[in-house]
Amino acid sequence: MIAQFYQSGVLKNPKLVFVLLIIAILSFGYYSKDFRLDASSETLLIEGDPDLAYLKEVTERYGSKDFLILTYTPNEGMVTDNSINNLLSLKNKIQSLNWVHSVITLLDIPLLNNSDAPLQERLESFKTLKDEDVDKDRGFNEILNSPVFRNFVISESGKTSGIIVNIKENEKLENIENLSKEEIETYKDKIKKQNHENILEIRQVIQSYGDVGKIYLGGIPMIADDMMTFIKSDIIVFGLGVLLFIIATLWFVFRKLIWIIVPISSCLFSVVIMMGLLGILGWKVTVISSNFIALMLILTMAMNIHMSTRFLQLRKDHPTKNNFEIISLTTNKMFWPIIYTVFTTIFAFLSLIFSGIKPIIDFGWMMTFGLITSFIVTFTLLPTLLNFAPTKNISLKKEQDSKITKFLSMLSLKHKNAIFGVTAVIVILSIIGISRLEVENSFINYFNKNTEIYKGMKLIDEELGGTTPLEVILKFPVAENEEPTAENEESTAEDDEFEDWEDEEDTNDEKYWFTKDKINKIASVHNYLDSLPQVGKVLSFSSIIDVATQLNNNKPLGTLEMGVLYSKIPESIKTEIIDPYLSIKDNEARISLRIIDSQENLRRNDLINKINFDLKDKLGLEESEFKLAGVLILFNNLLQSLFKSQILTLGLVMVGIFSMFIILFRNIKLSLIGVVPNFIAAFFILGIIGLLGIPLDMMTITIAAITIGIAVDNSIHYIYRFKEEFSKIKNYSKTLKKCHSTVGVAILNTSITIVFGFSILVLSKFIPTIYFGMFTGLAMLFAMISVLTLLPVLILAVKPFGK
Repeated sequence: MIAQFYQSGVLKNPKLVFVLLIIAILSFGYYSKDFRLDASSETLLIEGDPDLAYLKEVTERYGSKDFLILTYTPNEGMVTDNSINNLLSLKNKIQSLNWVHSVITLLDIPLLNNSDAPLQERLESFKTLKDEDVDKDRGFNEILNSPVFRNFVISESGKTSGIIVNIKENEKLENIENLSKEEIETYKDKIKKQNHENILEIRQVIQSYGDVGKIYLGGIPMIADDMMTFIKSDIIVFGLGVLLFIIATLWFVFRKLIWIIVPISSCLFSVVIMMGLLGILGWKVTVISSNFIALMLILTMAMNIHMSTRFLQLRKDHPTKNNFEIISLTTNKMFWPIIYTVFTTIFAFLSLIFSGIKPIIDFGWMMTFGLITSFIVTFTLLPTLLNFAPTKNISLKKEQDSKITKFLSMLSLKHKNAIFGVTAVIVILSIIGISRLEVENSFINYFNKNTEIYKGMKLIDEELGGTTPLEVILKFPVAENEEPTAENEESTAEDDEFEDWEDEEDTNDEKYWFTKDKINKIASVHNYLDSLPQVGKVLSFSSIIDVATQLNNNKPLGTLEMGVLYSKIPESIKTEIIDPYLSIKDNEARISLRIIDSQENLRRNDLINKINFDLKDKLGLEESEFKLAGVLILFNNLLQSLFKSQILTLGLVMVGIFSMFIILFRNIKLSLIGVVPNFIAAFFILGIIGLLGIPLDMMTITIAAITIGIAVDNSIHYIYRFKEEFSKIKNYSKTLKKCHSTVGVAILNTSITIVFGFSILVLSKFIPTIYFGMFTGLAMLFAMISVLTLLPVLILAVKPFGK
């Protein structure tokens, strides 16, 4: 039924089909204007992750703005007149940008130990480094030795300072629940465009100060914008790179213009139609799916090479048949093997939908629709264009046997034991390597060392206390109502800075929140976190107490004094340095720390588990008394979830593909033989990654499933052809030679195209994409060798077609 419709509807009406395809490409081409990119952090989170909801709650409670951070390393000393004037000028220039809320620099830090005036007077009218009557060296040393600001706005060496640029809040959408999806997307696009313009503006400012020292830009908004630039660059570079390589491959294989025009037309039609479809569906391309155009080109090309090679072989075998008959014969013989290769590859990509991560799920669906599109275009456009082509220009003048496939066929026939031996070694190495696999979320290592992102993050990491934030929220028992009194206070000296404050009338009961148990708990957790080598800067109310102790002539404060200090401190200081770490209303304290992301051998999941264990086991906290939150937790959740889901779905892919082989070949032995070389290839690549000690990330973790899905195409084509030829030749060895010289050549050509196509991904600036391209290409090369050596050896050994 399908064959009849295809024969009469498509092959016999090439002009109508061509017109319909032109209408399709123009229609979908129009909607490709809605093709969108997205590099926001939301694209790398698990939908419905409770830790994300909790982080939003913490952010709202303790206050947080989007911010950029600049590192400033002046050419001369930090507190010279020139350096201070340059920093002040830079601050004012940035502050004048209409999207900037505030700029915090070394020059804005309150100096509370810069004179001998009473503390309350120093707090109420504090000085900063930019004031003329300040002892700048004394002030700088105060900041440098401050438990709060050291490794935060100034490096321990005193050579690099941080500039925090707080960004104004964007207009919030009102009645968001009543808005359409299009309106929300328009709003998000507007925000991204504004962010891009902001980054360009601040980079122009930085550039104008390039002669005063080294200045690097960092922060989540900059990373998101640069990632967007990377995605755009990758799409263009991958697309053009793969296209040029495909043209070169086609010329090398076929040496005729017609065999470049026809496959390239199929590729371009497929890609344009798919871009339009993505625009219509509103699916955005992210870092993870940025290589989908390259993948579509590669997979479409593989289908076209198989079709074209078979067409030429049939033309050579049937010189008396006309062009239409050869086209009909080609499509008839190639329909089922290609549709099964499409189904198996789709099955592999559909395994990604179990990840729970939207961009990975979308990538799976993108490639599914992309493969269906490529299949339809290949079986309509290719025969249509061949119908139009002059007969004399289609055939090749001469066809040479491939030396590579000839060598591999000889290897399969004469060295069976050696092939089995090598396979056994590979399986053992794979098992060892897979046992060493681990997932990691080292954000800094996702970027090339020459990029500004890497340089900025590295400097912040090494000089300003780390990059990846982690929060520890301490929750105090509600029953704890102890009020600090003079009886339970530690004795203080007569000259205590806080002595005079306690006699003043104060109706603020918040000061009674500060009890010894709470303060000790905050201090013990703070000190424990600070002792971890993987942790950079730790900030909490304990840091504020350390500053107050310094101001109190290095005498410890009693809890009542802490309460008085809290109630008397000016609101401007309280908002900036105390409120982010205490929520008296919620009976909570927040400890903020940053992980030194570039530290070698850092294992983030192990660190999170260690902190959770030690807080309970070593510090004696109940599970209900603390909770970890932050970006580190979210990204760790993402990778751990992806690792589990992909290991589980890898089994599903294997079972699914094996089932498809049984349906296709109706032979269990043959089905087992067909999947073995590809499974070994996929596991060997995972083994190599494990042996090399390269942690799996959000892209490389999908290699095994995708490799099996793509590589298994070669097995299908080889077995399908072997079955066909064996029914005529009735001799395994002769059939093997025949298959290697026919379908083997097509497998070699498509595999080389795929391998080098994936190798184009090494031009990316995003390290996971480079690894993905490199290891998937290597897996495809290994799979091709396996299909042309191990697969025929297994066929010869098992004899699945009978003796």
